Amino acid sequence: QPQMEESGGGVVQAGSSLKLSCTVSGLSFTYYTMAWFRQGPGKEREGVACISRDGRHQYYVDSVKGRFTISTDVSKSTVYLQMDRLIAEDTAEYICAAAPTPYAPSEWIRGGQFKYWGQGTQVTVSS
Repeated sequence: QPQMEESGGGVVQAGSSLKLSCTVSGLSFTYYTMAWFRQGPGKEREGVACISRDGRHQYYVDSVKGRFTISTDVSKSTVYLQMDRLIAEDTAEYICAAAPTPYAPSEWIRGGQFKYWGQGTQVTVSS
């Protein structure tokens, strides 16, 4: 069973930055499109950012465009989420996921077709 381990969460003030990491083992990293999801208190899970398995295409939910950047390091089987200009509404559990598709699946924000999921890392932004 593949393992996906997130790290990098924490408590920060609004306007700060954080970089999340998700290291994957037990699967062929380059065969999967990777994504970050989040679930805030009392909210449904939503897709935040997604990157195609060749790393050439990135997709973002509107609320984070221009503030978050998703990237991968194939040599480390790791996907990152650089989060800048954080706001209180970004407070959530952030979870990485892998889909066996070449690009973002249709309606990727809903999480469909993502086969493997991590346990999550908590991000809390104080205003």
